[in-house]
Amino acid sequence: MISADRYAAAIHLAEPFVPPRPTIGIGAPAARREALEWLLTERGTAIRAVADDAECDVLIRNLLTVRRPGGIPPHVQACLDETLADRTQARGTVTPGEAAAAPGSCATILGTILKVWRGDITRLSVDAIVNAANAELLGCFRPGHACIDNVIHWAAGPRLREDCARIMEIQGHAERTGDAKITRAYHLPSRFVLHTVGPIVDGGRVRPEHERALVSSYRSCLDLARSVPSIRTVAFCAISTGVYGYPKDAAARLAVRSVESWLREHPGALDLAIFTVFTDADAREHEAAMRTRGEEPSS
Repeated sequence: MISADRYAAAIHLAEPFVPPRPTIGIGAPAARREALEWLLTERGTAIRAVADDAECDVLIRNLLTVRRPGGIPPHVQACLDETLADRTQARGTVTPGEAAAAPGSCATILGTILKVWRGDITRLSVDAIVNAANAELLGCFRPGHACIDNVIHWAAGPRLREDCARIMEIQGHAERTGDAKITRAYHLPSRFVLHTVGPIVDGGRVRPEHERALVSSYRSCLDLARSVPSIRTVAFCAISTGVYGYPKDAAARLAVRSVESWLREHPGALDLAIFTVFTDADAREHEAAMRTRGEEPSS
């Protein structure tokens, strides 16, 4: 695994991303359509009429999902910036304080709040969110796929895939299971994305190497977050519990135990660590894991 120092300059990690003000002067709806026309033309597909902004967004998302990184002209990137900034604003954001105060189990570990929060991780304005990536680290290439990798890349925009491509070029090999990388978050309300590759569990049978790898994913993300002094709030997705097949109950217990253990080893390193859950099953398992973590959670 290469350290962030090896690739930080190449992806301008230390430079805050400020969503550019509209430079094309045509408004978000027109920007959407101009971006869509270019993406369709790039693929050799006939320009088509769209019913509304929602349909336009779906088409743009699908076309960005299947394209390799790079090669977007500045005027098209400006259109995409306006589109994505408009979408982020329309969806609204959730502050760390709002997430911490929302319903859900909560504990305090040596000054750090540990919280289960149900909602959309791409709306959290925390310092860093965790993405369950694949070994290529470039995001999901399946249009419409509901994996967190796809959702995060769409919300952030194509610059995220381009940064990941630069990191992989510098590293020179596929990302290893349990490792992590960091990029800026672009059009997400968070500032950074921590990308980690969790273990694949075939048939639901968890072996010791799966457990070690999942623990490593959580700890690698936390170690990487700690290396950036401005990161004080981190939100995790349920790593490996989607198409990677890790049983949700076992993954939740290991996630809570791993993060709690790390926080005890690094007191005061974070202000807030959130387990973001989206489905009923994830919520139940993380709540159960918090109830049985070894001491009574604070309310």
